[in-house]
Amino acid sequence: MYRLRPFENSDPPHLAEIWRSQPPQRGLLQPVSSMLLEYGVLSKMHFDRQGLIVATHDERPVGFVHAGFGPDDAGMALDTSFGTTHVLMLHASHQSEALADELLAASEAYQRTRGAKVLYAGGVQPLNSFYLGLYGGSEIPGVLPTDLTFHEACQRANYDVVDQVCIFQADLASFRPPVSREIRNLKRNTKITEQLDPRSKTWWEACVWGGLQRNRFQLIDKYKDDILATASFWDVQPLSTGWGMPTAGLFELMVALDYRRRGAASYLLGEAARLLRRRGIATFEAQTMASNEAALKFYEKLGFIEVERGTIYRKPGG
Repeated sequence: MYRLRPFENSDPPHLAEIWRSQPPQRGLLQPVSSMLLEYGVLSKMHFDRQGLIVATHDERPVGFVHAGFGPDDAGMALDTSFGTTHVLMLHASHQSEALADELLAASEAYQRTRGAKVLYAGGVQPLNSFYLGLYGGSEIPGVLPTDLTFHEACQRANYDVVDQVCIFQADLASFRPPVSREIRNLKRNTKITEQLDPRSKTWWEACVWGGLQRNRFQLIDKYKDDILATASFWDVQPLSTGWGMPTAGLFELMVALDYRRRGAASYLLGEAARLLRRRGIATFEAQTMASNEAALKFYEKLGFIEVERGTIYRKPGG
């Protein structure tokens, strides 16, 4: 018989053991430890033990599911009206459809008791505050394609696929952004600035990114001092260590309205690549929704290659 209960302080070694028993996946850090779970999950300011639900067999944890929420519009507090199931894992020796279904149902029930009206499965911005550096890559991409236990539980629970997340990578050794007259004009009339570990603008940004090593590059008009474009990266640690290649994960790319489609993003990424390559970074990673055709064309034009796709699920009628 299995019993479900909230997280307890003695659980981390057992949760790490469950995690290590998972089959190899590109976007799943291995081997994981209690310390790494503390880093990516348990130490977060808004962690709620009631949302991390553990399945035990003979009092030993053999599976877990983690439910959470996103921010309000101002990014200054949780908005529990929409939530997600971040992960669902069973130990390799306790693979059971019934147990996976029970854990997913427990996650849904917890979200509803907190007031959730919309239920997702798979983390994705802004439901992205847990597991960065442990699951996914430069961002949390929903449910990884090789995470079969989670996928199958969502399908049995009648979740709908609402979108997919395309995961792209580019080798910086061969990264060559396009050259054009507009880019040459930008080079003459702008400057590049870099901020290391910039201050978080909101409480939620601090929750998600505050403990990670980040670089923010900005393209600034030399004469007006206006910010024309911003690109923010982080080091995708410790996951990129498992890939064997130092990686800069692009998690923010913004261009001023008047400078869109004028080469500002391409130029800024090219200059960021040049600087980061000197510091030993080997790879860029970026993610975008499969429904965002403009972003897909942009990354493909720059030579990014799609390496994986995550899936975002939503509960119908939620």
